[in-house]
Amino acid sequence: MQAILPGQQPRERNAAMTFTTPPALLPLAFAFAVLAAPAGAAQYDSAYTELDLDQCTVLDADDFGAQYACPGYKGIPMFVAEGDLRFMVSYGFGAPEAKAASQTLPPFNTLAPTIEWRVSNVTGGWKPFATIVRYLLDDDENETQKKRQVLVVTRISEEGTCQIAWVDAKANADANELARKAADEKAGDFDCDKDPEIVGKFEAWKR
Repeated sequence: MQAILPGQQPRERNAAMTFTTPPALLPLAFAFAVLAAPAGAAQYDSAYTELDLDQCTVLDADDFGAQYACPGYKGIPMFVAEGDLRFMVSYGFGAPEAKAASQTLPPFNTLAPTIEWRVSNVTGGWKPFATIVRYLLDDDENETQKKRQVLVVTRISEEGTCQIAWVDAKANADANELARKAADEKAGDFDCDKDPEIVGKFEAWKR
């Protein structure tokens, strides 16, 4: 899996339902790595990785779904689960126990393959503090182009990893920027006991 690192020019890439807590994540030997930090004030940037479930370790699988351990940005563990035709994604060494591991969107959904990682050098090195994942909502099983898409912003923190914002990718022309702004401004102190916030116009489903 190849990441696009801060400072490079990435290509532009363009949500709460609770499930039972998944079983413990199998041991992963991934370690946090830090990029060299530039001098000066704190900055934010994006890095990108591709999610390919065929390259992940299957933790559990049955007729109703599956759970995977996947490598993320700079080896950060990712927990990906599918159940009831919906996906959940969590991050970090306690990923399966985090709230994000049981959060998805109400409609049936799948995941776009690109994970956008928001990274900051506020602690002296480029480290991820949030992700943005594009959820593709099922409209029709015969529809190849998913008409409804939601960008899900997830906070990554030892204090709590959870979804913090949903952005309707079709209703907002600036959806990517809205999602990044939500990550940068809300991830640091978001209360994971709360539901994700709706950012911008929202037409993906009736609420």
